[in-house]
Amino acid sequence: MGYSIEVYIIQVIHGLVYGMLLFLVASGLTLVFGMMGVLNLAHATFYMLGAYFAYSITRFLGSFWLSLLICPLIVGSLGVLIERFLLRKAYKGGHLAELLLTFGLFFILGELVRIVWGSVPLSVPAPRILAGNISIAGMAYPTYRLFILGFSFLVLLGIALLLTRTRIGIIIRAAVSDSDMVGALGNNVPIVFMGVFGGGAALAAIAGVIAAPFLSTYLGMGNDVLLDCFVVIVVGGFGSLFGAFVASLMIGELQSFGILWIPRLAIIFQFLLMAVVLITRPTGLFGEKE
Repeated sequence: MGYSIEVYIIQVIHGLVYGMLLFLVASGLTLVFGMMGVLNLAHATFYMLGAYFAYSITRFLGSFWLSLLICPLIVGSLGVLIERFLLRKAYKGGHLAELLLTFGLFFILGELVRIVWGSVPLSVPAPRILAGNISIAGMAYPTYRLFILGFSFLVLLGIALLLTRTRIGIIIRAAVSDSDMVGALGNNVPIVFMGVFGGGAALAAIAGVIAAPFLSTYLGMGNDVLLDCFVVIVVGGFGSLFGAFVASLMIGELQSFGILWIPRLAIIFQFLLMAVVLITRPTGLFGEKE
């Protein structure tokens, strides 16, 4: 089945939009896993909480932009509290204790969302300024999706500048490689861990806020993105932020063109990619051998 070049251009943009949205969620999980060795199953719930808080704030305050500012602060603070008072106590129990704790938090937070907001999907309206369409290759394309793409790249740029141009960024990158040495040099590693965990939760919440008008807000949205996040981490390489970026774009394009060409099999393409990467490079595309 042949398609015009305009259709392919639109599909490329579709893939970029979802890929960058996925990167916002996966980047925090990648940093947490790379630095702390914690496979945080509750991370996708922070994404879902961002979307639901966006619904409430937009409804009661009438401003999507305020929700984009407030929701990451709320969810990031929740992440800090979880790391400080729950997760930190599980470190001595090893990875199994951490996995069980975050697995339990995933269900507890999900049930709390069900109790507070119900199980009916909720709609978050896009800002009026972004509600229209723009012409791309002679075809109408939603302006809000281009906002998601542009905003996500701005967040990516901000993360890159934070990690490469600031002292705290240098400490974070060093802690990913060797947290014991960072502590020996006089840095408060537990505080760094707490900040990174909270920052990862805030990034997931940002993704949830901007995804709400795009994908709608529903109880299963955390489950849907969690699987994609793990594929991103495996394909990109454990702890590699650049790997997460590349893998997110690859998965976004695979899903976009898979739906176009073979809709019934589109969901398996990312797992085929993961299988090929694990066979050829078990550490992921940009992972380092220990």
